[in-house]
Amino acid sequence: MQKDDVYDVIIVGAAAAGLTAAIYTARQGMSTLVIGKDVGGQALLTNDIQNYPGYDNIDGFTLTSKFEKQAKSFNAEIIYDEVQKIHGEDGNFKVETPSKQFRSQIIILAFGKTPRDLGVPGEDRFKGRGLSYCATCDGPLYRGKTVAIVGSAEYAVDAAVMLSDIAEKVYQISNRDRIVGDGDMLTNLESRKNVVFVSNSNVSEIMGDQTVESIKVLNVKSGSEEEYNVDGIFVELGYVAMTDFVKDLVNLNERKDVIVDKECRTSRKGVFAAGDVTDMPFKQLVISAGQGSTAALSAYNYLQRLKGKSIIRGDWKSKKSK
Repeated sequence: MQKDDVYDVIIVGAAAAGLTAAIYTARQGMSTLVIGKDVGGQALLTNDIQNYPGYDNIDGFTLTSKFEKQAKSFNAEIIYDEVQKIHGEDGNFKVETPSKQFRSQIIILAFGKTPRDLGVPGEDRFKGRGLSYCATCDGPLYRGKTVAIVGSAEYAVDAAVMLSDIAEKVYQISNRDRIVGDGDMLTNLESRKNVVFVSNSNVSEIMGDQTVESIKVLNVKSGSEEEYNVDGIFVELGYVAMTDFVKDLVNLNERKDVIVDKECRTSRKGVFAAGDVTDMPFKQLVISAGQGSTAALSAYNYLQRLKGKSIIRGDWKSKKSK
């Protein structure tokens, strides 16, 4: 049996809260793993952020890319995957994804809202194996290949424009007569000769051997089904809060938010939470980042207590002192 990879802390979610937490935990010398279906979360949908301190105007992708780069500079490890289960006792947690298991002494829940699934046969099997929820993250892997994008809204249009510059052929699959988006962007997309629009249709199955090889597409009006050969599929269906998989791990409120105290501690020892997944009423990127740092410092103090060492009251540690 393959041995599980072991870390001091596993952070579930790779947006503002999760990446900020990773910067702080890794900077304190904790072995840190970040697991996210994408990097950036809902911020990827924002092209005009005007209220993040230090920037008059910045888009979500650029800002969260800076977070990611900084976390990696302190040796945080970041992987694209989906956490499906977390179980175990205080100080010994097991985290399961479709492809692997990991262990840690500490968990930080920072997944905010999660990219919406297709809910079709083959989806769980091919996550990370040709199926992606982040065109900006994985698009460059499909240069010169054939891909499909599933979605009817503006973020699907943005993904299709980007991928049509990279891939040889792009199928734009929508359950509507026509996808919705910015007029100029949509006109731009419709003018591209390597984009094939498949309207009034849903993906009904994802198929392949080790990686995605084809998809079945059902026309919702005619009832006919067709198979398309693709090297990858990008799901761009927006985001949804998904905390059911932690309902037996930590306490949730009536809105299914994770309940935390002022130090971002949950009801379970060793489990912390930050960002939009928590019961903090204000859902702002800067607040998520702030909670990420709070959760990280609380996690560090918790680890120090487990080791019988003194705790910190701030984070004044310089990179040179490590």
